[in-house]
Amino acid sequence: MQTSRDRILTTHVGSLPRNAVLSDLLIRDEAGEAIDRGELARQAEAAVRHVVARQIAAGVDIVNDGEQPRVGFQTYVAQRMTGFGGESKRPRAPDYVEFPAWAAQLSRRFPRRSKVGNAPQAVAAVSYDDLSAAEEECRLFRGTLDALPRPPVEAFMTAASPGIIATTLMNAHYDSHEAYVFALAREMRKEYELIAGRFLLQIDAPDLAMERAMLFQDRSEREFLAIAELHVAALNEALANVPRERVRLHCCWGNWEGPHLHDIAMEKVLPVLFGARVGGLSIEFANPRHQHEYAALKQARLPPEFVLLPGVIDSTTNFVEHPEVVASRICQAVDAVGDRERVIASSDCGFGTFAGSEYVAEDVVWAKLAACRQGADLASSRLWS
Repeated sequence: MQTSRDRILTTHVGSLPRNAVLSDLLIRDEAGEAIDRGELARQAEAAVRHVVARQIAAGVDIVNDGEQPRVGFQTYVAQRMTGFGGESKRPRAPDYVEFPAWAAQLSRRFPRRSKVGNAPQAVAAVSYDDLSAAEEECRLFRGTLDALPRPPVEAFMTAASPGIIATTLMNAHYDSHEAYVFALAREMRKEYELIAGRFLLQIDAPDLAMERAMLFQDRSEREFLAIAELHVAALNEALANVPRERVRLHCCWGNWEGPHLHDIAMEKVLPVLFGARVGGLSIEFANPRHQHEYAALKQARLPPEFVLLPGVIDSTTNFVEHPEVVASRICQAVDAVGDRERVIASSDCGFGTFAGSEYVAEDVVWAKLAACRQGADLASSRLWS
């Protein structure tokens, strides 16, 4: 994993907006409709080339494929593994109950999107026998990178954590949640090792914070933290053959523009996150519910083997952050870590976590990523002055 040796590097969390044609194809394919698979492949390839070029133009140092071939950041797993069917009955966050006017507004905003609360569930033993889709995604991304006149500083690709798969594609087969999570870990390690052999691997694990207000909203805080520790143990087992410096972990409280009144405090989850066998931690700091939590990070002290990827641009609003705001947030992160070389500026979360539900317009996304670059340059001039 590259570190900020002489300037602050920039990256983002992973998903980027998909165009309308690609989104439509992905949503219809997930729904089981007959589609032109050749057209889907052509659209995905063009979309990957597009988002990589736009990242480079915005000054992003550590780029990815924008998850363009995937229908959702974790629900894609049901299309690659066997053992899934039916429909999960995922509980809604308390925000949706306590703020019905907001929930109705959100429903009107995204009338047609990929499956989120009604994704397939595990109805048999899960198995990842065919890695061809993952291989093709890697091939497509590598081909795009190789065609660039100048390579980026680094390239990464995302994969869903066992925990977020288990809490979204719910269990209707295994005797316990623990058995299900570890079964997923054993199968997902195949994808993890495949990606890590080609790119930097990012594990998307919002379950380690978000699920406190989702699947486990009726559990005590202590019970939830024990479950999160179980999820980390499963993840560590899946990453046993991957060098930790090849892995970064993303955690968040859910990528929706809403009240977030029931988010668990960062100080509670940091000890759990620090137990992950990874080399980088990507976590939210730009949105209004978590901007203050640099103090918790400073008190907890980031382990020396970790790089911090703080969110310095928000992923759910169309405000373009002023570069001075970005620079200030980066300097706060450096102060909390105590080492300018272990901070890489990032976004709070993805900009296209599910097909059909992008909060931020595509042209604004590129402006926000450019502002991140500009703010990183300002911060670099101060930190390396």
